[in-house]
Order: sequence, then structure tokens, then C-alpha cells
Amino acid sequence: MKNVLMAAAAALMVGGVASAEELRLSHQFSTSDVRHKVAQIVADEVAAAGVDLEIQIFPSESLFKAREQYKPLSRGQVDMIVFPLSYAGGLRNAYNLTLMPGLVKNHDHAARLNESPFMEAVEGIMAEDDIMVLVHGYLAGGFAGKDKCIASPADVQGLQMRAAGKSFEEMLAGAGASIASMASSEVYNAMQTGVLDAVNTSSSSFVSFRLYEQTKCFTPAGDYALWFMYQPLMMNKSKFESLTEAQQQALLAGAAKAEAFYLEEAKKEDAEAAKVFADNGVEIAQMTEEQFNAWRTLAQETAYKSFLEGGAEGQALLDLALSVE
Repeated sequence: MKNVLMAAAAALMVGGVASAEELRLSHQFSTSDVRHKVAQIVADEVAAAGVDLEIQIFPSESLFKAREQYKPLSRGQVDMIVFPLSYAGGLRNAYNLTLMPGLVKNHDHAARLNESPFMEAVEGIMAEDDIMVLVHGYLAGGFAGKDKCIASPADVQGLQMRAAGKSFEEMLAGAGASIASMASSEVYNAMQTGVLDAVNTSSSSFVSFRLYEQTKCFTPAGDYALWFMYQPLMMNKSKFESLTEAQQQALLAGAAKAEAFYLEEAKKEDAEAAKVFADNGVEIAQMTEEQFNAWRTLAQETAYKSFLEGGAEGQALLDLALSVE
């Protein structure tokens, strides 16, 4: 009996250390990106908890392509992902509400949305695909104009624009803009050559692609902004439930720390973008509440209307989102 116990113990030992269960986490971002740092906080906190659980992070699409991560997570082929949920809007129409103009006013409003019945309903849909949220998070964006400030719908009339997301394209087209679809990496050249007059994208992209070099006026995310994209850290629900209580608690504790970090860093990214543009001589405009409400009214006639055509549950979800003050 003693020999059997010794053999069993030896089987659990690797290099003198008990082997820990490993979770695989996939995302599309570089290791310098805030979304990687969010994942790393969870991994570090779990490792420090000493609960025989480790998280191996696969950044920069090294495990799955950016838009192809949702189904592998649902099927248990990967344990965790950091993922812009609207990427899966073709699978679940409800997810299109997580990149919808005028639903989120600012980061504090986004934090309230994350704790609302609206997000509970979205998480209920995720659960049907065996997915749960560990870390909630929104990142914001703004407008940049090559020759003028963009703050109200009237400002985009007749402009050639690139927007981040189908719903924003629909709204801007409704305001009289012409839409040119392209990747963020192509915007600089398009503005430089006159193909684009203005762009709507994330705060981080504005800085990383040096768009301040082609911009006269920048409207950053501030007290009011239109572009907010929900990009949570999600986990396969069955995998989470298969873990020990201590492992689950370590994950949840790490997630709580990461979520607080995510919110503060998202605010910092917006402030840093505004500073970089100002330091480079770009005029800074601020969207007012009246301008925000004008955009929302336009969105209701365009992007919201299109969303509601995608499924019977759409109106109830939209009402839940709009009810959050």
C-alpha cells in the first residue's frame, strides 16, 4: 500500500512540484495592449493564490484568428478569451448592441451598464453558448477631422469618412457622410492622400497610427462620446464550473482586480490620446450633451432601426440598455 501511495504521489510531481491545471487564454492584441495586461493580472493573481491553477496566454492571434475565437470558446477548445463581443454579432444579434452609437455616454456610464439588467440579459445569451464573463470592460473612441472639428451630425455632411463598426457607418451615412470601409492601419495613408476627410475609431488607434499628423481637429472621448466597444475577458462556463472552489475564487478575485484596472486604464487612454493630439498642435473639441443627444436621435432612426430588424428580442434588449442612466 505504501508503494502504491508513493507511486501516485510521484505521478503528480514534475520536477519536484505538483503539476497544476493549465488554462489557455487567447486574444488578438500585443503584449503592450491594455487588454493583454488585463489578462496578465488575472493570470498573475491566480498563480499567486497557490491553487494549482495556471493561465497560459496566447497573444497576437497566436492561437486563433481575432474574429474566430467565440466558437472555440463555446466548444471548450480554448478556456478563456479577451474578445470584442460585437465580432460575434453575426452569431447572436444581441451582441451588436455592444458596439452601438449612443448607448454609452462615458466610462462611468459603461460601468453602470456592466452591472445592469441589460448586461444580465446579454450574459444569459452567452450562457446558452456555455460562456461566462470574468472581466467586464469597454474601450472608447472619438472623431478626427482632416480640415474641421466633428462633434454634431451636421459636421459630417458631405464628408468621406471611415467608421469603426457597421452601426456607426449606418448612422454617419444617415447624417450625409460617404463611407469608406478600411482597416485602422490604412487610415493614415487615406487621410494623407485625401481619400478620407474624417475618421471614427478607438483612442488607442488614434495614437498608435499617429493620426494626429493628418488631423486638424480631434474630438476625444470625454464627458460624452459615441464610440464605446465592449471587450470582456470571457471563459468557458463548463470549464469554470469544473474547477475547485478555491480555484474559482482565485479567478474571481483576480478578475475583480483586473476589472478595476481596466476601467481606470480605459479612462487614461482617452486622456492620453487628447494630450498627444494637443501636444502635436491639433485643436481639441469636446462633445456636449446636446450634440450627444442629436447623435442618439439619428442613431435611433438608422443603426437602432437596422438592429431591430435582426431579431424579435432586440427591442427588449435595446430598452434595457437605454434605461440605464
